[in-house]
Amino acid sequence: QVQLVESGGGLVQAGGSLRLSCTASGSFYGIDNMDWYRQAPGMQRELVASITSGGSTWYLDSVRGRFTISRDNAKNAVYLQMNSLKSEDTAVYYCNADVSITYYSNQLYWGKGTLVTVSS
Repeated sequence: QVQLVESGGGLVQAGGSLRLSCTASGSFYGIDNMDWYRQAPGMQRELVASITSGGSTWYLDSVRGRFTISRDNAKNAVYLQMNSLKSEDTAVYYCNADVSITYYSNQLYWGKGTLVTVSS
């Protein structure tokens, strides 16, 4: 069984910064893409940032230049550094990982989420 555990959410003023962390634990062969999603109240969940095992990154247009995704493959961890936060960044942030359960099969896993609240 694979578990993803996020941490680092909280309340911050607009213009402030937060760093989210997500660590995978359990028995698996490796991890391919690791992503951060977010879901604001009444909105659909959206992909915020993604990073491949090789370090290639993708960002949602509205966060590009403010957020930075990174990972530590040795620790099976992914991070999201969020700077210049805006009220519209308020959401529950979820970690998602494409995990190689065996050499031949992958499965997607989700964390339970961490709440980020940006006050204006």
